[in-house]
Amino acid sequence: MQRIFDILLSASALALLSPFLILLVLLLRFTGEGKVFFRQKRIGKDGAPFNLYKFATMLENSPNIGTGTVTIKDDPRILPMGAMLRRTKINELPQLLNILLGDMSLIGPRPQTERCFDAFPLALQTIIVKVRPGLSGLGSVVFRGEEDILPGEPEKLCIYDQVIAPYKGQIEAWYVEHATLDTYFAIISVTIWTVLFPGSDLVWRVFAHLPEPPDELKSALHYPPTAPARVAG
Repeated sequence: MQRIFDILLSASALALLSPFLILLVLLLRFTGEGKVFFRQKRIGKDGAPFNLYKFATMLENSPNIGTGTVTIKDDPRILPMGAMLRRTKINELPQLLNILLGDMSLIGPRPQTERCFDAFPLALQTIIVKVRPGLSGLGSVVFRGEEDILPGEPEKLCIYDQVIAPYKGQIEAWYVEHATLDTYFAIISVTIWTVLFPGSDLVWRVFAHLPEPPDELKSALHYPPTAPARVAG
């Protein structure tokens, strides 16, 4: 049933947004490096790699310079229109094509590059690849401001590997183990709300049993200080 909804909703979104997408293609073509789409290998269902599509928001050679496939705060590789597209998540819209092709779902664990996927604990990796990755998902909503969490200094990238990735892996694995159609539509609703109100803590109220984040991430993830005690991990 989820696959049926994926096809219906992604096709409808492409049809509805087509005038806006055409305008965006023209703007990207005549700004920055003139590149419209960015294609990158990501880890998909059963660990199989696939080509993920985005609107180009960074220098074409960005995966080979600076911090590689991890984007940090005020990343100098981001193009003039890129900051706005990334902040609003509009740059992710070409993945509606990935959904129609069967590489992705509308909702699921966020597809990672091999470098970032390898930062997940091994036990969680085996759970996460059981389902198709998603255009949005709990990991995407909880870590919607991930670039602002990472310091601007590349040498502090260890924060991603030691703090962010292990907890993000827990969130993604929690989704896989609790995936139902109710969860699917709840995450769609929370995603829309969070795009409109980025500082909202709605995800923690709707999904009250998510693993508790480590103390150093609670403020950045808008974790409510009055949240009930949860099982860490």
